[in-house]
Amino acid sequence: MTSIPDTAALPCHPRFAASHHQDMDLLIDVAHDLRSPLTSIVALTELLRSGQSGPVTEPQRRQLGVIYTAALGLCATASDFIEMAHGGDRLTDKTPMDFSPDDVLGSVQDMIRPMMEVKALTLQLEVPELGRRLGYPRALSRVLLNLATNAVKYTEEGFVRIAARNLGPQNVEFSVRDTGPGLDLDRLGELYQPFKAGPGPAREHLSSSGLGLAICQRLVAAMDSELQIETQPDWGTLFYFTVALPRAA
Repeated sequence: MTSIPDTAALPCHPRFAASHHQDMDLLIDVAHDLRSPLTSIVALTELLRSGQSGPVTEPQRRQLGVIYTAALGLCATASDFIEMAHGGDRLTDKTPMDFSPDDVLGSVQDMIRPMMEVKALTLQLEVPELGRRLGYPRALSRVLLNLATNAVKYTEEGFVRIAARNLGPQNVEFSVRDTGPGLDLDRLGELYQPFKAGPGPAREHLSSSGLGLAICQRLVAAMDSELQIETQPDWGTLFYFTVALPRAA
């Protein structure tokens, strides 16, 4: 049997290492340069869709929804690349902070609603009154948004559900479920590997790099939890995880 050498253990020529580092720095700079205008496009498009700049016809609103979806997908891909280049498990909030999980879930709902409308999907939000909690809101928001956009990507009809439920005095379970085709059980081992093809054909306007799920897994692990999955053909896919969110004073 021929063994594959561990490339991490092989000596690396200093010139190659320096060149690789410079190339990565350049790619990160490019991703930053792309993300800034894309973020502006997302914000301005949603401003136009809401009618705050003047009346918008229904065809125009649908067209703006397509622009919003495309820009948000590209912006997310740029952000995912930057995160992965830095390890993919950075908790922006270095210590737990006081926040409202309800606000986080509401923000995710608002961001994916235009994507849902473009594909005529139903958005379901099931959230109890969670109150103020101590945790990592930026990481939580990032995970839920990635899971939700991924659910929209592979769902052609039916619904996407974002839910939360209390599990005891401190723990809260978050989940995202879709009614897509489900995942190939034989490929679950590749699920969290970046740059792997997704469970179906690539969808227009949305990234298929696989970076998002890899980052979700790492961020959930950084919050001392584990990303779980249930999937069945003709039923869809459910991602869920439980995190400790003590009640804030």
